[in-house]
Amino acid sequence: MLRFLCKDQNDTQAAAAALAKLLRPGDVIAYRGGMGAGKTTFTRSLCAALGIEAWVSSPTFALVHEYPGSSFSLCHFDMYRIDGFDELYSTGFFDYLDRGDILAVEWSENIEGALPPGTITVTFEITGETSRIITVEGVDDREPAGH
Repeated sequence: MLRFLCKDQNDTQAAAAALAKLLRPGDVIAYRGGMGAGKTTFTRSLCAALGIEAWVSSPTFALVHEYPGSSFSLCHFDMYRIDGFDELYSTGFFDYLDRGDILAVEWSENIEGALPPGTITVTFEITGETSRIITVEGVDDREPAGH
């Protein structure tokens, strides 16, 4: 488990960069945390650390945004409004699992039963106006990947 005490956006960028070093194509990242916890900000920093140049915004209304990189994409899902497997199928989520891209899933609690084994969990805890505790689980046995 990795635990980051983030006082500001710079610390959040450092936490995302630390995770990016451990990610591999095909990874699924399940975000947990309430509204305004920093999930989209973290994804923006994660893309930058992976060398993906894209304008990252919340996929709340689109349900998924795809940010292409040189060897894989980061697919950013928002499952806030997903209620059941029928709605989940309509997002194309299961098709994305087989593509070899990295999936970052906001509101992953809503699709808990559909997350594959080996999913990495990132939990955001708001501790102040700009401060967060970010906890990453599921990467303990990993060596840095050479992106």
